[in-house]
Amino acid sequence: MNFALQKTLELLLIISLGVFLQKKVAKQDLKGIKVLILSVALPATIFVALLKIELKGTLLVFPLMALTFNLLMLLASKYFLTVSLHKKEHSKKRTLMMLLPSTAPGLSCFPFIVAYLGDDTLALAALADVGNKIFVLILLYMLAMHWYRKRAINNKQESSKSKLKGLMISLINEPINMVMVIGLILLGFGLNLTALPGFLQNTVLSIKDLMTPLVLLFIGMAVRINSGEFKLILSMLLRRAGLAFFLSGLFAYAIPSLTPAMILLLVVFPQSSCSFWPFAHMNAIQSLEEKDKQTEPTFDVNFGLNILACSLPFSTLLIIGIFSFNEFFINPMILLGLGSAILAITYAPDIFKSKSFMMERERKLTPRLKKKRTTLTIAKEEHTISKEERINEAAAS
Repeated sequence: MNFALQKTLELLLIISLGVFLQKKVAKQDLKGIKVLILSVALPATIFVALLKIELKGTLLVFPLMALTFNLLMLLASKYFLTVSLHKKEHSKKRTLMMLLPSTAPGLSCFPFIVAYLGDDTLALAALADVGNKIFVLILLYMLAMHWYRKRAINNKQESSKSKLKGLMISLINEPINMVMVIGLILLGFGLNLTALPGFLQNTVLSIKDLMTPLVLLFIGMAVRINSGEFKLILSMLLRRAGLAFFLSGLFAYAIPSLTPAMILLLVVFPQSSCSFWPFAHMNAIQSLEEKDKQTEPTFDVNFGLNILACSLPFSTLLIIGIFSFNEFFINPMILLGLGSAILAITYAPDIFKSKSFMMERERKLTPRLKKKRTTLTIAKEEHTISKEERINEAAAS
């Protein structure tokens, strides 16, 4: 069996096992699994990823391109991708803005790059992931904290000094942030993972290996998708994919010297599934809001979890399709056309609903306007007749 297909089936099987365990695991038990992921497995994964970073000046273009893509997707999520949501669904919009611009190539993209393009291209993809990590770990966390501070109940009563103090305490209390600080300090001194003692390396790597199965099981056990929400999520994922195809086509068209392998990397990397790390940030904000007794949460965490559950199989199937028809996807013009077509299809129902709404509104308003005009005409006629009768009466007298 093909390695990439085998890897996909493994991931989907673990999620299916989590779905099977839904009836055996109570909802309150899921909090313990979530704590294990956010406080142990995820920090270990981040620590290993940070200490493996080796940047060279000539290769900085790859993380910069990935970071540019993340920022463009963030702007698009705010002004373009989420326009179909109702104006009052602020928490869902903020959730989508956290998840749609993020990518998780380690789960959904890297296994297929190894299988189809080889280790050399995988090294470049891992380097590009550095820019993505900066975005999802640092910039999205800052954005989440900005929204939380802006909406905090006690915000008006706090001074700038107390706000800064509270922010620093919340940063220190998060294991993810502590691990990032330690990792950056070690990198600053020129140390990497191999510089650590052997027992510490093995411990961190063993904990890191828990990350993928725990996350997939948690997604399977916690996901609850209704039909209406699934339709919305699928629409958003299709828009994300369409915009990613369009941006990849623009980059490929602007740099005609790219090899077919580089174009495929440029296409499949943005199609990676949504990252779990923004979800971790949203959970941290949710914990803070529970302490503050916030009645209107900043994020819809359950909605975010459902997006993650749908995003992984959606992206893996899409990436398999891209590699299966790789000659089709190395043409920049085809990428631009495909991206535009997908966006047009996803926005067509909204445009149709908007036109139907306007036509229905006009149909309802037309009889009222006619009725008002008729009433005014009659009143005018009555007024004219009354005036003539008065003149005749005066002449007769």
